[in-house]
Amino acid sequence: MSTHTVLIASALMIVTGVAVAVQSPINAAMGRIIESSLAAATVSFFVGFVALLILTLAVGDGPSLPRVTSVPPWLLVGGLFGALFVWSSLWSVSILGLLTLTIMVVLGQVAAAMVIDYLGAFGLTARPISIPRILAACCLLAGVVLSRY
Repeated sequence: MSTHTVLIASALMIVTGVAVAVQSPINAAMGRIIESSLAAATVSFFVGFVALLILTLAVGDGPSLPRVTSVPPWLLVGGLFGALFVWSSLWSVSILGLLTLTIMVVLGQVAAAMVIDYLGAFGLTARPISIPRILAACCLLAGVVLSRY
């Protein structure tokens, strides 16, 4: 993999991180205006669905959509996890604050990633749970405490 590709992927993920941070308070504001966090999450997900559908069709990947019928049904749970993230973050942001919410999300991701890596789940190469990885998770846990109290 070229350095150029790695740099592009890294920049994309930084921009995505900014977008995720901005998404929660924007969706929470919509929830306050329409008086429903669940309805706001639904609208947000619908807008995202339409955008992805347009992009999928525009780049010529539309013929891949019907192939979803050939995937095991449990693989569709990813959409549920996305919906959970959108709703729970827009509901929680005004309670926890954006910094604490973000650190908690990353802590959950790191904990799950360590287990998934250890198990080699979903076709990934198994990687041991090491002291540095545990310390990284502990640093995030400390960040939650420091951001909250």
